[in-house]
Amino acid sequence: MTSPGLSPTAARVRPVAIESNARRLSELAGGAALCAVVKADGYGHGGLTAARAALAGGASWLAVATVDEALEVVEGTDSDAPVLMLSEVAPSLAAEAAAVCPERVRFTVASGAGVRALASSGGAEHAVHLKVDTGMHRMGAVPGELGAVAGALLEAGSTLHIEGVWTHLAVADAPDDPFTAEQLRRFDEALATLRGYGLRTGVVHAANSAGLLAHADARRDLVRAGIAVYGVPPSPELDGVVPLEPAMELVSRVTAVRTVAPGESVSYGRHWWAAEPTRVATVAIGYADGIRRSSGPAGVEVLVRGRRCPIVGVVTMDQLMVAIDPAISDQVIPGDEVVLIGRQGAEEITATEIARRLGTIAYEVLTSVSARVPRVVI
Repeated sequence: MTSPGLSPTAARVRPVAIESNARRLSELAGGAALCAVVKADGYGHGGLTAARAALAGGASWLAVATVDEALEVVEGTDSDAPVLMLSEVAPSLAAEAAAVCPERVRFTVASGAGVRALASSGGAEHAVHLKVDTGMHRMGAVPGELGAVAGALLEAGSTLHIEGVWTHLAVADAPDDPFTAEQLRRFDEALATLRGYGLRTGVVHAANSAGLLAHADARRDLVRAGIAVYGVPPSPELDGVVPLEPAMELVSRVTAVRTVAPGESVSYGRHWWAAEPTRVATVAIGYADGIRRSSGPAGVEVLVRGRRCPIVGVVTMDQLMVAIDPAISDQVIPGDEVVLIGRQGAEEITATEIARRLGTIAYEVLTSVSARVPRVVI
């Protein structure tokens, strides 16, 4: 286990959980290859830690968002697994990216300009995956652009090797939403169009974590699993489809305990007042560590000595305060461990629960844990 040094706060990461999740997801994927998405520093778990564990669990592809992430994964993993960049490199940076990325990196192209920039970058042949926009409207070639993009790919000749075609699903985490079926229909039409232009579509992929868990039709040649690899369901509706083990536990320490008298307030803005004498513990973690400033008013809780204790007042940059459960108010002392994500005793607080209270998604909760928090690999 690596040491958190002198920090009272740590994100404990269990690679064995990532490995186990990858194995279960790979089994669910059937004959499709599993691509573990390790962008954003492995969703806050550590990019290399996540990549190595996912590969050990059966992933045969990895995916990232940026050139820097791709290079880190290539250099830090002893594997020949392809590394797919999920974003198209800006045309102005294509030559530089092509020069530094080894053959193991696969580029996504999503426009004629992107294809031409990469094709003219020189050097070795590059494997590319064409992104098709089927309704997400974030990135990708829309149906009316397929002819132009296909033409640019054909003109590139041997400079670019078309290894795959993919799309991204917008509402796969809502199993009953018919738009996923509509996106897959559009995707199949796009594939037929591209083949009609004489392109080989190669490795076809559409499923993200939610697509893998909830939509069998989305499981094509490859599935891209992100949040599920880390043991968190893409949405509450998909919790329990496959047994998953959360891979991160976020903990800190009590630094002070005091009694707040009735009518007295806590933290900036005086948004919380004690209605009765209340024991309040200060905890050494704040919004600079990734805890949303509005967590107290939103009803987010933490675990202290196995009891749920609500955050009171607004979270400050380096600290937050919690109202101690009366059942343990005389037991809590400075140095006690506080669990913000994870299990303590019979209680558990999940990223999904926190996200629900904050009106966001678990992805944001996990990736918000800042670089200041040491990752302790268990």
